[in-house]
Amino acid sequence: MDMTQIAIAAAVVAGSGLLLGILLGIAGKLLAVAVNEKEVAIREFLPGANCGGCGYAGCDAYAEAVAAGNAPATLCSSVNSEDVKKIGEILGQDVGEVVRRAAVVRCSGSYDHTGVKYEYEGIETCEAAAMAPGGGPLKCQYGCLGYGSCAKVCPQQCIEIVNGVAVVDRDRCIACGKCVDACPKNLIMIQPADQPYTVFCSSHDKGKAVKAVCDIGCIGCGICAKNCPVNAIQMDNDLARIDPDICISCGVCAEKCPVKVIY
Repeated sequence: MDMTQIAIAAAVVAGSGLLLGILLGIAGKLLAVAVNEKEVAIREFLPGANCGGCGYAGCDAYAEAVAAGNAPATLCSSVNSEDVKKIGEILGQDVGEVVRRAAVVRCSGSYDHTGVKYEYEGIETCEAAAMAPGGGPLKCQYGCLGYGSCAKVCPQQCIEIVNGVAVVDRDRCIACGKCVDACPKNLIMIQPADQPYTVFCSSHDKGKAVKAVCDIGCIGCGICAKNCPVNAIQMDNDLARIDPDICISCGVCAEKCPVKVIY
């Protein structure tokens, strides 16, 4: 190959590279995604845990929804009131106060209050134990199985098993809901973190049937509902439920409960 051919080949390669660079530059301009500065600014105030507790796939998706006006700025329990106000400043509006939420395990059936029907020797997870005969080895078919499946999925490590029952540290909980999904007995619910009174039971049995398996279970008597001055308590299939939006925290229900399962 003589020098002329080499020069031609080099020119072709250089020209092709230049043309490709120009085409990529044009494509980059045409396909560029516009950056929403509000979305980026809001994202800075979110924790980055991507827990989904707000109802969105992650912090990026939530920031996008808030910036677009499709979601309130108060859904993330990990964002404090001061940062929520700053998000409001970014949006140019008053977004209200954040209501911090936390998980609560609606069961009081510790080893001191209930017992077992048989010795369970299977896989030590709540999911496996719940599939055992009778809904598990516990006398109460509705109670916490105590194998800690909820604690294992908690990203904050704020759940521990105490005397056979899962207990949530509300100060550390970010209300992601992973524990709710992990509990095969549906014992865990997300509620306002400062809600003072909760019915710590999930049994739908009544009276003697409850007392036979747990001495602190809700017996479905309805005394709490009858004495609530604002009708914040309803009986759901023989189980008392407190509506946090109506409750005025007077404490009458806890005082009147004969088995002291409201506390």
